[in-house]
Amino acid sequence: MASIDDLFKATKVNADGDVKNNGKATVEEADGDEDVEAGPFLPPDEAEESIDDEEGRFFGGGITNDTADVMDFIDERDRGDDTKAEKIDAAWVRKLALNFERRISRNSELRAKFEDDPQKFMGSEADLDAEVKTLSILSEHPDLYGEFARLGCVASLVSLLSHENTDIAIDVIEVISELTAEDVEAEQEQWDSLVDAMLEVDLLSLLYDNIVRLDEENESDRAGVYHILSVIENLSSRTTIAMTLGTNTSFIPWLLERIQKKETAISQNKQYSAEILAILLQSSSASRLRFIDLNGVDILLQLLSPYRKRDPTKGTEEEEYVENLFDSAVCCLDESDGKAKFLEAEGIELCLIMLKEGKMSRPRALRLLNHALGGQDGVACCARFVEAAGLKPLFSMFMKSQDHLSTEHLLGILSSMLRSLPADSAERIRLLAKFVEKDYQKIVRAVEIRREYAAKVAAVENELQNERARLSAEEQEDRADEWLSRRLDAGLYTLQTMDVVLAWLVAEDEGAREQVKSLLGERKEGLEVVRATLKDQLESIDTTAEDRDVVFQDMLATLADHLR
Repeated sequence: MASIDDLFKATKVNADGDVKNNGKATVEEADGDEDVEAGPFLPPDEAEESIDDEEGRFFGGGITNDTADVMDFIDERDRGDDTKAEKIDAAWVRKLALNFERRISRNSELRAKFEDDPQKFMGSEADLDAEVKTLSILSEHPDLYGEFARLGCVASLVSLLSHENTDIAIDVIEVISELTAEDVEAEQEQWDSLVDAMLEVDLLSLLYDNIVRLDEENESDRAGVYHILSVIENLSSRTTIAMTLGTNTSFIPWLLERIQKKETAISQNKQYSAEILAILLQSSSASRLRFIDLNGVDILLQLLSPYRKRDPTKGTEEEEYVENLFDSAVCCLDESDGKAKFLEAEGIELCLIMLKEGKMSRPRALRLLNHALGGQDGVACCARFVEAAGLKPLFSMFMKSQDHLSTEHLLGILSSMLRSLPADSAERIRLLAKFVEKDYQKIVRAVEIRREYAAKVAAVENELQNERARLSAEEQEDRADEWLSRRLDAGLYTLQTMDVVLAWLVAEDEGAREQVKSLLGERKEGLEVVRATLKDQLESIDTTAEDRDVVFQDMLATLADHLR
């Protein structure tokens, strides 16, 4: 016997909005039940009556040409009236809501009455499905979201996610995706009114119930999974919802399982799952810790391992998939537990292979290492990096011209090791030896990098100085964030990190100190320019912030004193 879903698919509305004949419930099929209706309801203002044409007045073309012309004129005028733009306002929403609720009620009644005879409720199922799709027009009128929610239609719409017919549930998911999409021109208050109403009726749980019941071997179910992921992405634009998705639902375990699914070629849903995972991991520490507890770091490294030497094909789902995996791994390394798991799974060693032999993976591995070695809890990673012979490939890249981001990550790694490796440890001595070997060749390169970024930042500073001269104090304050962003884009952070590295070298080794002074003196500069950068960093730290890095603040102050 055919399933209910199969029968419904056979009665899907065609392009003209008609139910296909093989899905109609006929009068004979109703077994004499006169209250059974098939196909769409008649418009409310039309009585259920038909023209009694027993006399056959119009049969066989029995009208004159003049009469036919008059009737054609009337039909043309009626069609013109029908095409007039309908006014979309609160009254329209109320009418829409009424029809929607009627379709739901009618389908429920017929399903209950003819539970064992799907043919008798398939017509109402198709009507309901068509009505659901009609709701997508609301995305063009977000000012009506509040009224739609007030009428209770949001709750009714979300309730259909538990409908026995998965095709109806999938169409509901697609409509929700359209209504909450980023490109909908809704005010935040309008978007919130709609989304809050959905959350109140357990939207997140119902979405999860659907994503686990859909079978991606089926094309329509596969599309349904995609739309669920789209809804999650839309909802995650609000941080609190993203945190809830990451901590209080089962989506992270599902996503972790989905990105591991074996496929001959990376599918759209597998790539999208990796993207959503990265979004949720960025949302909160709690989400990251949950993922880490699920052995997520080790799984990510296993999935990335094939790309240590091989690049995904450009412009494919696979390329985006790999990018998303790296993003998720970076998020995990912002947690102490994540760094520990990274060490345990030999993440340092994998990244070093990528630095030596990878192409697409090389700059991304560098970014991973920067996050792994950074922070107060990066000491063990710093030591492992040196033990695993990471200095050679690192300085090989350092001595060559790199793009802006790679340079930033290289300097970040060097700065972290100088900050974290214990004094007089074998690892620290090996690091410092790299800077002084070959007649301070690495320090010469460091000063070259400093000059490059100092020039870029100075050019922007000159532009900002001219702009400040034309603005009042209040206007300058309003544009402070914009100006800081422009300085950072020019390379301010890279310059600051480079000067921290130089300051460490000056403080650690007298020979390095003299070399730095000599190189800066070539342009009539001294250690004061490096000190000025450190002081600028110190002044930018919000000393009232509870989460400020006090150790880093003290380090900057101490290094600045060594540059006097």
